[in-house]
Amino acid sequence: MSQTATKGGPRARQAAMLCRSAAFRLYLDRRRRHKFGLTDSQLPDGTHDEQDARDWLCAACGIESRAELDHRPEAERIFRQIRNRFNAWRARNRETS
Repeated sequence: MSQTATKGGPRARQAAMLCRSAAFRLYLDRRRRHKFGLTDSQLPDGTHDEQDARDWLCAACGIESRAELDHRPEAERIFRQIRNRFNAWRARNRETS
């Protein structure tokens, strides 16, 4: 039996768009600074790039590929939580969106 790659659907596309978002990458910068007590000079805004965002998102959701978001309910639930937290942060920080 041959293994085929899991195809991504709407969640995978949403995740890819999120990782391309400069506002989401800024959120990751500021989240990491806050979590680890870093200063702006230790972790400046603009540190996370699209690949960093992808890697972080996959690790947070416990997946290897964003395509898995469309096939693993627990990963999709975590992704929704991340997206909701980001959207709440963005609403509080209108200048970053």
